[in-house]
Amino acid sequence: MYFQLRKLILWPRIGTEPRVVKFEPGVVNVISGASKTGKSAVIPIIDYCLGSDKCAIPVGVIRENCSWFGILIDTLEGQKLLARREPGDQQSTGDMVLLEGTEVEVPETINDKTTNVDNVKRAMNRLAGLTDLDFEPGTDNGFKLRPSFRDLMAFTFQPQNVVANPDVMFFKADTTEHREKLKTLFPYVLGAVTARILQARFEIDRLQRNLRRKEAELRVIVSATGAWRAEAEAWLRQAVELGLVDSSTEVPKDWTDVVDLLRWVSNSNSSLARPSLAGIDVVLTRLESLRALETELASRLTEHRQRLNELRRLVESSEAYGDAMRIQRDRLGLSTWLRDMADESADPVVALGDGGREKILALCNNLDGLEIRLRTHPVLSNTLDKEILRQRGAAEAVLSELNEARIEITALEQDSDAARDEANRFDRLERFLGRLEQALHLYDRADQSSDLRQEIATLQADIATLQKTISETDIQRKLFNALNQVAHHANRLVPQLDAEWPEAPIRLLIEDLTVKVTRGTREDYLWEIGSGANWLAYHIALMLALQHYFLAEPHHPVPGLLIFDQPSQVYFPKRAAGDEGPGLIAWRDQDVVAVRKVFALLGVEVTAAKARLQIIVLDHADEDVWGELPGVDLTEEWRGRGLVPQAWIAAEFE
Repeated sequence: MYFQLRKLILWPRIGTEPRVVKFEPGVVNVISGASKTGKSAVIPIIDYCLGSDKCAIPVGVIRENCSWFGILIDTLEGQKLLARREPGDQQSTGDMVLLEGTEVEVPETINDKTTNVDNVKRAMNRLAGLTDLDFEPGTDNGFKLRPSFRDLMAFTFQPQNVVANPDVMFFKADTTEHREKLKTLFPYVLGAVTARILQARFEIDRLQRNLRRKEAELRVIVSATGAWRAEAEAWLRQAVELGLVDSSTEVPKDWTDVVDLLRWVSNSNSSLARPSLAGIDVVLTRLESLRALETELASRLTEHRQRLNELRRLVESSEAYGDAMRIQRDRLGLSTWLRDMADESADPVVALGDGGREKILALCNNLDGLEIRLRTHPVLSNTLDKEILRQRGAAEAVLSELNEARIEITALEQDSDAARDEANRFDRLERFLGRLEQALHLYDRADQSSDLRQEIATLQADIATLQKTISETDIQRKLFNALNQVAHHANRLVPQLDAEWPEAPIRLLIEDLTVKVTRGTREDYLWEIGSGANWLAYHIALMLALQHYFLAEPHHPVPGLLIFDQPSQVYFPKRAAGDEGPGLIAWRDQDVVAVRKVFALLGVEVTAAKARLQIIVLDHADEDVWGELPGVDLTEEWRGRGLVPQAWIAAEFE
């Protein structure tokens, strides 16, 4: 991904011009300076402007004097300015500004946001060409969610606490969340898992869910069909018993004839299987009318009972409301007693004092209002008594009719065996025909199961084809080859640095997110090897090797940008000023040579990348150490100055 940092911008809280640090594309940009000048804030500022979840910019001078932070980047789409508001007391803020164009001018001030951090993340994901698919279908595991531009920062930033760390090789890989996501991400950035493979995984998941549904459907049909064929003769025997088929009819031997006969039975007129309606006993007709009457009377009785219940609830509510008002009247009655006592007595103890009479009068007025409401409150129990009696009488009348109808029904059923038998026979006949119709429907579905079987076969073939695309063996082979290429590039670079075993091959281990060094029969992890010089050499070599691999792939999503903070710290620890001597000077010269090797290698790699790779180094080392190296340029020197202008700090105290 073509991604070059052109400017780092700080907008002050007090109205002056913004602070702009300019970078050149395609070279090693060096910011050299003393401690406490803001060098280690550069990576957190860039990371914050690229949508980090938390603001890691150091509190103090920088946060107190800046209102917005921004970066200007070159992309294949042109320039983009990303600015984000200083979060104040919060961990972060989503307020951002996004400006795009062929060339973007840095605004002197930023008054308000134009977008938010989520929109910026989406824009960067699109710019990187990252897939929208998760690594696993239907996952709720954050480690398996879709790749994000934020995840790619692991291959870009090497802050001071990482660049020579034996335990942590990649940016933020010291936290479980980023560590596990990076393990998932590695096969994707190394090309072993592609967007096409992720799409195939989702398609297989969809097809497998569809296949399971179709197979379950087929199992139900096949099971029902097998049981139905076994019961076919029983269906025919029941049809003979119910008079639907003549008793002299022979059961066909051919299965098709059996099905045809049962289909004829299902479609036959059920009245032919029993006496005609005209010949049925008069009792049956009377029973039918009585059952209809029973249903109607039961419905009317339910209606009357419901109305009686509603009337009772209404009366109870009205009485409860009247009781509550009478209680209030009794409580307010005290006010009239006090008023009368004050009028009749001259005793100062009984007198109401200043303002007391007005309060008593107010209570008396409330009492009068309540008395009016009590007088006007209707007594519903008297009003509704007539309606309650009417509903009760109607209910009793309906209940009497219902009991009479039920008594007659019971008598007719007991007195007429023929009626009872005919009713039972009719019910059995209708139930039999209903079951037979449903059984034939299931058989018809089973008979059409060849289409379902064809659908299942097609789904299985599609899944098998897609599984070849996502073959785990093939993925592991591609990953192994990619790691071999990265190891080859890294092993080419290590001898150009100050490693203790320059010829010992190293290899990146994704599961451990570190490198392993092979010396003869020994294989040692990075954390098992001593010396900060070794740690730095393997960090530098691996990050450059990965960028070499990424740049060889067209349209790779990882930005062509590396930022190293204090790579010389293992050689130039803080020392007291004035420490000099012949032995110390010789030792320092060796360190200068080792640090110069780092800068020289960085210059060679950016030159070989032909302007597609940009490297930024933030370091104490000055031009005496790395000066006059090809591809290495001084961006700014922060000695006597720093990232935040001194005028901003002075203005804060004025």
